[in-house]
Amino acid sequence: MTPSERERIAAYLTETRENLLRTARNLSPTQLQYKPAPDRWSVAECLEHIVVVETLILDNINNTLQQAAGSSASSFGDDGLRQMVVDRSTRVKGPDRLMPSGRWPDGQLLSEFEAARKRTADFVAATNAQLREYAFPHPMFGPLDCYQWLLLAGAHGERHRAQAEEVMADAGFPRASAAH
Repeated sequence: MTPSERERIAAYLTETRENLLRTARNLSPTQLQYKPAPDRWSVAECLEHIVVVETLILDNINNTLQQAAGSSASSFGDDGLRQMVVDRSTRVKGPDRLMPSGRWPDGQLLSEFEAARKRTADFVAATNAQLREYAFPHPMFGPLDCYQWLLLAGAHGERHRAQAEEVMADAGFPRASAAH
């Protein structure tokens, strides 16, 4: 990872962290659990999913870095990948193990997110690995190098932050005065 790549991913992780915290920080338990429809996620479910996926991505990066280098070239540029992940025009159903299941109480969701993002940011700050030389496959995008996986972690958080904002914009969403 070049110094400019390190700066870029660190800034993106900080930006997406701040965006998510700004969106979800002051929500009541009622607001966190509100679902616009039975088949839609609540803000709490979006947060849980972000934490689970980000933790898995960092674990997979660390496991991949224990193997021999030999990156498969990605067919996506970094910016194109970020844009595709953030774009909510296509709904995607992930594997059950990544779905929200109430792993943490509402009051713990933001601290779990903060801890997961801190681990990712600390990894970015400390690693000397040549992240572009290591890759593992994404189920939709094919092989991504480990640097792109870090971009995907931030973009994935942004995607679900936008989803949380859609929930909050729903006409039935409990407003602050009625939520407490």
